[in-house]
Amino acid sequence: MSLTISPSSGRPYGLARVCRVWRMARATVYRHRAPPRTEPPRRSGPVGPMPDAALLEAVRAALAASPFHGEGHRKVWARLRMEGVRTSRRRVLRLMREHGLLAPSRIGSPRGPRFLVNHPRWAECVSSARSDLFGGLGVTCVPTG
Repeated sequence: MSLTISPSSGRPYGLARVCRVWRMARATVYRHRAPPRTEPPRRSGPVGPMPDAALLEAVRAALAASPFHGEGHRKVWARLRMEGVRTSRRRVLRLMREHGLLAPSRIGSPRGPRFLVNHPRWAECVSSARSDLFGGLGVTCVPTG
């Protein structure tokens, strides 16, 4: 449609004008013009001196040599540096996350925003006219979820 010749001016309409009339972004048109990819996109940037498979083996070896049940990516990255393996911390994190090697972590905090909801005096603090039962916390800390 953008190559169609205008009868009044004798020139093509152009992609910008056609997209403006159709209320469509030009990027959408360009994306649909290109053939679909047959392979997934690759990570940008240079490949490190060690391929991912070899680095994963080094990470597993560092975890096996550790006396603890699980370790985080920063400690594994530091151990790899001590062994002479130079790589980025984020690459170690990505590999450990993809292969389920991260240490188990706790979700949330026991003193978080839902702590007062389970407190035994929460109901009387909310239902009473006295806001000083929790030292003012009954007014300022309101559960929203």
